[in-house]
Amino acid sequence: MGTLFYSILDWLAGLGYFGVAIGLMIEIIPSEIVLGYGGYLISLGKINFFGALLAGTIGGTIAQLFLYWIGYYGGRPVLEKYGKYLLIRKKHLDLSEKWFQRYGPGVIFSARFIPVVRHAISIPAGIAKMSVWRFTGYTVAAIIPWTILFLNLGMRLGGNWKEVKEKAQPFVVPLIVIFIIVMVVYILVKRKGKKEIV
Repeated sequence: MGTLFYSILDWLAGLGYFGVAIGLMIEIIPSEIVLGYGGYLISLGKINFFGALLAGTIGGTIAQLFLYWIGYYGGRPVLEKYGKYLLIRKKHLDLSEKWFQRYGPGVIFSARFIPVVRHAISIPAGIAKMSVWRFTGYTVAAIIPWTILFLNLGMRLGGNWKEVKEKAQPFVVPLIVIFIIVMVVYILVKRKGKKEIV
């Protein structure tokens, strides 16, 4: 990470819980890094775990709601034009739309654990005019375990919190497998329900 990232993290650290929430809302720095640093601050006694968990959940949810509303009101043309400023490229939009169309609203939960699509998946949900309450429910349900994982890793790593992404791999890969299985089961149950109705 560059000097700019460290400067931003130091500034966020000075804001305490509010800094954790802002760090996740603006997405300048990956959520794993913000939360890992948050865990490090917990280990120093500067913030407590439950406060950081709440701040992380709120910040992460607001970030996704922002993308949802862009999709809801602006649609794909706006994202194709301005998405680069949100670090979302056309290939991310294409993949997330394909996932949403294939797997339905339940993918909002599962995709949070899968690289590339986890941020962009909120956009097709907005474009499809998915219920905002349902969207928020799925989003919060996925953000909580993600936040707990990286806060805990940051706490354990202490001064080595910068290694959080590497140290997370043994935990993230099984999470991805588990939630892909959950997604497959969700799809099968949904299809079975449709057949029974017919």
